[in-house]
Amino acid sequence: MSKIDSKVVLLGKAHVGKTCLVNRYIRGTFDSAVPYQNTIGAAFGSKKETVGGKSIVLGIWDTAGHERYESMVKLYYRDATAAILCFDLTDKTSFDRVRFWAGELKQLEKDCKLFLCGTKKDLVDVDAYKREVTVKAAKPLADDLQAALFETSSKSGENIEQLFQSVAKYCIQKRENDEIKQKGDQDRIQLGREKTYLVNSRCIRIPKCQ
Repeated sequence: MSKIDSKVVLLGKAHVGKTCLVNRYIRGTFDSAVPYQNTIGAAFGSKKETVGGKSIVLGIWDTAGHERYESMVKLYYRDATAAILCFDLTDKTSFDRVRFWAGELKQLEKDCKLFLCGTKKDLVDVDAYKREVTVKAAKPLADDLQAALFETSSKSGENIEQLFQSVAKYCIQKRENDEIKQKGDQDRIQLGREKTYLVNSRCIRIPKCQ
C-alpha cells in the first residue's frame, strides 16, 4: 500500500459496530457468527479511494470504545483529518456519548472534520421498535457539529461506500487547499527574499535631472 494521505479515526461507545464498519469497507466482509471482540487501543487499516478522478489513501484507525481505554485513545486523535463518530441506532446511550467524543476532538484536534454514523440500520429496518435514535433526534446534533449524518448497515453494506466517499471527498479538498496555502506561503517567502536582496544590493532610485 502506498503512503497514507489522510488519517481518519473512528470513535464511539463499545459494541456500536466500529470494527464491523471498517471490515465491511476495507474487506467487504461481515460475519454475524463472530462474537463481539473489544478493540484494545486501536486497530489500523487503509484503503485507496477515488472521487472525481482524484485518488487518496485513507488511513483508518478503529479505536477502543471502553471508558478504561479513553486516555489511550487520545493518542490516536493527533493529526486526524476526519473523524467518524459512531452510535448504535438501537442504543440511545451510545448516541448520548457522541457529544463527549466531539468535545474531546475539538479540544485536541479542532480542525478535524466530523461525520456522524448511525450503525445497525438492518436491525431497525427489520423491527422498527428496536430503533432508539431517530433521524429527527440525530439531525440537530449533526447540524450543531456541522457534520454529515449517515445511517449504515455493516451487514448489508448500506451507505458505507457513501460514508467513506464523503470522507474521502473532504480529505481530497483539504489536501488541495493545504497545497494552495503552502504554495502561497512559499511565494510570499520568495518575494520577501527578493525584497531583501534588492535592499542588500543597495538598489538606489536615480532622481530626474532638473
